[in-house]
Amino acid sequence: MNLGDFNELEVAREVDFGMYLTSDDGDLLLPRKYIAPGTRVGDVVRVFVYRDSEDRLIATNLEPFVLVGQFATLTVRDVSTTGAFLDWGLEKDLLLPYRNQRRNLRPGERVTIFAYLDETSDRIVASAKWEWFLSDQPFAGKAGDPAELFVAEETDLGYKVIVDGTHQGILYHNEVFKPLRLGDVHSGFIKQVRPDGKLDLSLQRQGYDEALAASETLLTFLRQAPNGLLPLGDKSEPDDIYRRLGMSKKVFKKALGTLYKQGLVQLAPEHTQLLNAAE
Repeated sequence: MNLGDFNELEVAREVDFGMYLTSDDGDLLLPRKYIAPGTRVGDVVRVFVYRDSEDRLIATNLEPFVLVGQFATLTVRDVSTTGAFLDWGLEKDLLLPYRNQRRNLRPGERVTIFAYLDETSDRIVASAKWEWFLSDQPFAGKAGDPAELFVAEETDLGYKVIVDGTHQGILYHNEVFKPLRLGDVHSGFIKQVRPDGKLDLSLQRQGYDEALAASETLLTFLRQAPNGLLPLGDKSEPDDIYRRLGMSKKVFKKALGTLYKQGLVQLAPEHTQLLNAAE
């Protein structure tokens, strides 16, 4: 049985307050409120297993926000002399001990953590020192590769990001043109693998690929616009461009240039006209 993860366990017997499930670690309770209608003795059920407030193994059909071995951004519910207690979607909050914190936390704050099984206490706990749990192996990718980006922390330079669940990278503030929230997962790209092994990242493709992808996006918007007229041009404000298209002005101008060279658009300072829009 995997503590802190989902398990498929057989219903051994039923009691007034729930059902006991059998496992290699002994029987554990699935409280009645978590039992699906029609469940009978002998059925195999999929449940998440953790410890209750009295350290007893217990099962639930609720979906926690994080499993053991995963990163997540969770909200602080309470703080005590033991540490911070995080909302992870279950009745019993997830403990973030003081020794695993970077700084003192307050209720309502969001914090990025790694969930793991403490070998001494056999309890599921969190650590805000999430970098400790990243891979120590060289990153296998290269510049230009797509990647899954988990926004872990904001700094003066930009956003610290967990790349593909294994390595750390950064999205610089001056290259991010949309609001990012801790815990968000975005598709992005590797800009550079630095000598120290960390990664410079981008939410958009670089160079020719970036312009090509942006031009396809812009062409789609033009085709959907009334009469093929989009009220954005070379002199438009960057905020207006981002709000409508989700791209920076720099990328927008590259896309305009690509479509203009293909003879698909007519350009004006404040708008762009799709040629042959009625065809």
